[in-house]
Amino acid sequence: MNDTDKGEVILVLNAGSSSIKFALFDATCCPLARTPLWRAKVDGITGPNSVVSENGGDDQPLTLDEKHPYHDALGYVRERLQTQLAGRSIRAIAHRVVHGGIKYSKPVLIDTQVLADLKSYIPLAPLHQPFALEAIETLLQTRPDLPQVVCFDTAFHQTLPDVEKILPLPWSAWESGLRRYGFHGLSYCYQSIALAERYGDQARGRTLVAHLGSGASLCGMRDLKSVTTTMGFSALDGLMMGSRCGALDPGAVIFLMEIWKLSLERVSQILYHESGLLGVSGISSDPRELLKVEASEPRAAMALALYQRRFIHEAGALVAALGGLDMLVFTAGIGEHNAAIRSRMCAGLQYLGVELNETANQANAAVISTPGSRVKVVVEPTNEEWVTALDALRLTTRLHSS
Repeated sequence: MNDTDKGEVILVLNAGSSSIKFALFDATCCPLARTPLWRAKVDGITGPNSVVSENGGDDQPLTLDEKHPYHDALGYVRERLQTQLAGRSIRAIAHRVVHGGIKYSKPVLIDTQVLADLKSYIPLAPLHQPFALEAIETLLQTRPDLPQVVCFDTAFHQTLPDVEKILPLPWSAWESGLRRYGFHGLSYCYQSIALAERYGDQARGRTLVAHLGSGASLCGMRDLKSVTTTMGFSALDGLMMGSRCGALDPGAVIFLMEIWKLSLERVSQILYHESGLLGVSGISSDPRELLKVEASEPRAAMALALYQRRFIHEAGALVAALGGLDMLVFTAGIGEHNAAIRSRMCAGLQYLGVELNETANQANAAVISTPGSRVKVVVEPTNEEWVTALDALRLTTRLHSS
């Protein structure tokens, strides 16, 4: 880079329904460093107990305006950002946006038309899309001089064959964009890079990546490209999640609306916010909390059993589509840190030749399978923020040089 690029940073914003994650990456570092200069998270934005943490430190209480908590949280981000910049300039702001629809399959620079298009996709990702777009729109108004780049969770799954994308509905649905998109793409994109670096050709066979967090999905890869995945048209599909139902007989939805007379809004609230581990257990959406009480709470035990069973069902379907399995990868919050959940998931895959080294598993080691396991089982931390920053850096570099 030339001298005028010194001191530039990429700001990454990952705005969700109740949290904002943000990180600063040194844009002058070549290659781009995977550890940010600074990262922080505001959590519990819509609840009574908002907190903030920086660089992995302890949560600190944060008071937000009750009427406009999200706007207030963004204001806090701007204040902290000014302190952290320390004289550096922002090259671009990079946003993780969940849904790019059929129009956007690569990172793109935000303008009014792109923003309008992305707003039209809000019904496809109501948990995440509105909040990312609110952050983008606020910054467009307050800092129109700063380039904003959006990177899409659906983009990595562009390699899915059409037979994986199409839904068994009338052809007009396909023509109008009603299809399976797949999500968590920034996480899977990072895995495609990190696994190749760490394991080389071992990772290029039939690889199944399990992104297990509050939202969860599986991605089956060949040559580290997405060929099958569990999330489909929306982020409700596939695995049972913290508060989302996962794959569900559509007849059950019809029943809720036709027989129970629930409104569309009420059904949406149930499927996104009151189902999954939380709905079945009645206690928590966090498996860590359920593991503590499963011996005395039958519903907690049932929720965890169903969580495992749904994983086994969905993993089996993807392994069948892959034609076998060579590597199983755990990532994201639960996948990276919850040894008990990994152990239960692997126990249900022993028929594939999965053999877990429980000592390595309890230590959250990089490789947690035994030497004799037919399937290599690994734990690989995700880094969606770095992928987002890298995409923004590449796009703005091309724009600067053109």
